[in-house]
Amino acid sequence: MRNGPEDVTSFSNRARAWATADLPEADPSLYEGAFRTNLTEEQESAEIERERQLQRMFYEAGFAGVCVPREYGGLGLTPDHQRALNGALAGYEFPARIQVPTFSPCLAILLEFGTEEQKRTHVPAILRGEELWMQLLSEPGGGSDVAGALTSAVRDGDQWMLNGSKIWTTGAWWSDWSLCLARTNWDVPKHRGLTVFILPLHQPGIEIHRIEMLNGSREFCQEFLTDVIVPDSDRIGEVDKGWTVGVRWMFHERLLYESPLVTFASSVSTTFASASYSALARAAGRLDDPSAQELVGEARMLDVVAGRLQQRIGRGIGAKVLSDQAAAIPRLFKGTTSARTRTIAFELAGTTGGSWTAADGVLAERGLDYLMRQTGCIGGGTTEMARNVISERILGMPRERSLDREVPFRDVPRGPSSSPTGRLGG
Repeated sequence: MRNGPEDVTSFSNRARAWATADLPEADPSLYEGAFRTNLTEEQESAEIERERQLQRMFYEAGFAGVCVPREYGGLGLTPDHQRALNGALAGYEFPARIQVPTFSPCLAILLEFGTEEQKRTHVPAILRGEELWMQLLSEPGGGSDVAGALTSAVRDGDQWMLNGSKIWTTGAWWSDWSLCLARTNWDVPKHRGLTVFILPLHQPGIEIHRIEMLNGSREFCQEFLTDVIVPDSDRIGEVDKGWTVGVRWMFHERLLYESPLVTFASSVSTTFASASYSALARAAGRLDDPSAQELVGEARMLDVVAGRLQQRIGRGIGAKVLSDQAAAIPRLFKGTTSARTRTIAFELAGTTGGSWTAADGVLAERGLDYLMRQTGCIGGGTTEMARNVISERILGMPRERSLDREVPFRDVPRGPSSSPTGRLGG
């Protein structure tokens, strides 16, 4: 029994020894590309179940919830301990797919705004891999205007009735719970009439439709909510004060892999997976080509800078040297560089990027990755929104003109598919 918190060095050594003894070596192909489609639905369901089991292994070994308070099943340690664990996992399998958004931003929001009962109910279950969470945030007609939510929540005594639709929810079909942003007041400006709720995804009144992307991926989903009943005990934060929660929600979403709540092997690149650009050039027979060497060097440089920038901003925010709005800086860099590095991979692949077979190894599917390159500039809030945050809230530049500021949301002009009831499509 330790008298105090375990020091970082001891924790790192223990984590490395456990990973070596108990975790399988990672398959680098698991982290390659943009929404690859090489698994059937049955195989993907099996992968998700495997990740639940992996998360349970982390929990039982004492490596889950490193920075989560002990009273909710975590270890109550520091971000340095989490970084040490991430370093110890280099080369080993970990539950990558369930880290985001389950741990960040969902777990982060529960810890920051949840009631004591909510935290004691859900946080330990998340740490054990029993609950996988998603965020019901974007809407079909809203783009990146999260505050313009039309999904409505109408109070009826001690419960609420939700109606509307959410979209671009990655993995909703295999998840258990969600955070949902809904409109509870139409008579105030849009930012002042929102409330956040917890709701199980698989219940009467929720239909989940999978969306097929141009590369065949069906990871993204759209959810239709029809008279979904939510008890008031499953409300997060105050009524009509959901934007206070939403601001922190988007902060955690932008920071993601520098979050002290996320377990992520530090060897896995945050911009273009773990595949080596040199390996791509070698497979294409271009290792001695000066132009290919320049591309390899550029890609490596972008990877290194992205990682260091994320760390620098994360630590600056943690030390309160930087505003939490600074999370938009690595978000912007990551989005733009992910598009560039996928372009580089396509250029390195040459003609194989346009036509390939399974025998082409690391060169296969680089053409599809290229076509999907803009996903990194859209998911998690667009890079255009990040530019606005940086210019207005960090650099102090004049705010972008808005026609709906200080206007009751009921009076804001909307298209024919929107109605003041919050129901989409009539």
